[in-house]
Amino acid sequence: MAPPTFVIGVPKEIKTDEYRVAMIPVGVEELTRAGHKVLIQTGAGLGSGIADEQYAEHGAELVPSADEIWKRADLVVKVKEPMPSEWPLLKAGQTVFTYFHFAADRSLTDAVLQSGITAIAYETIRTPNGGLPLLTPMSEVAGRMSIQQGAKYLERPQEGRGILLGGVAGVLPANVLILGGGVVGANAAKVAAGLGANVILMDINVDRLRYIDDVMPPNVTTLYSDRHNILECLPRTDLLIGAVLIPGAKAPFLVRREDLKRMPRRAVIIDVAIDQGGCVATSRPTTHSKPTYIEEDVVHYCVTNMPGAVGRTSTYALTNVTLPYVLQLAKKGYDRAVREDSALAQGVNIRKGKVTNPAVADTFNLPCAGVL
Repeated sequence: MAPPTFVIGVPKEIKTDEYRVAMIPVGVEELTRAGHKVLIQTGAGLGSGIADEQYAEHGAELVPSADEIWKRADLVVKVKEPMPSEWPLLKAGQTVFTYFHFAADRSLTDAVLQSGITAIAYETIRTPNGGLPLLTPMSEVAGRMSIQQGAKYLERPQEGRGILLGGVAGVLPANVLILGGGVVGANAAKVAAGLGANVILMDINVDRLRYIDDVMPPNVTTLYSDRHNILECLPRTDLLIGAVLIPGAKAPFLVRREDLKRMPRRAVIIDVAIDQGGCVATSRPTTHSKPTYIEEDVVHYCVTNMPGAVGRTSTYALTNVTLPYVLQLAKKGYDRAVREDSALAQGVNIRKGKVTNPAVADTFNLPCAGVL
């Protein structure tokens, strides 16, 4: 029996200042060679430096409107969650493969439940060893960017404290506090340490702290993450990086509003966990166009698509890991692909009007169904 032939659609991302695209020309070539049809919206790759002609040369059909892609595609591959203007375009029986972050957005969750699509979320695909292969490259980008942005917003013209992250001879460097020792936290620590800052990295996993302690330079100190240790560090913190992740679930608030009064005036918070609701109580989503605001005299940077600003780097890093799953879904169809790949099965968050991810179900107190 011949494998099913899918129509794969790639619309242009419409989230504010989102420059990534969900497929590069080599992905088009691989899929078309396997007998599938790939629809690319005109201009979808321009933010990542990929011209329409490059897609067409490798077999893509260029489509002028997103409406047509959503109407024709069996499998829609994106980068960010569908925006409200895209919700009416969701088609029952369709599979959408993208970052969803449902736990941070009840309205999106309800819209997807009502649509009847199957939502496979990049961020919850988990390998048997616990790895998050589709989240890791963007976490690497966001972790490194968090220090770039933190260094910039510590500058006085950006309303920060007026501190150079690494200091100079005879002047102390900035103090950086990183909450979370996963991929984001480790990459943030690496860059901050390289720039000469004093870094404290906190986590609740002692084995992870031991590993980080072994591999990081001497200006990175590890500390167990508990309420007392956080409060003790805040008065000396110039730059706080929120790097907490509970896959699929809302991030816990580790810093409360009243805690900000302990921080130095015009310290900076970069809450990378904002995609999952943020780990600072005063965090709220921002965009690259207007990335910061001030609460309790502390600068907050809470951009929900940080890697989107470096679209070319992020697109190639992301599609390196998403393409194998797209090829699986196209070749085998949903049922067989999910049955044969437990990692992909864990990515299924919503299926035909029912929540299938336990963390999302717990967040909204909804029943949890099976993925098949």
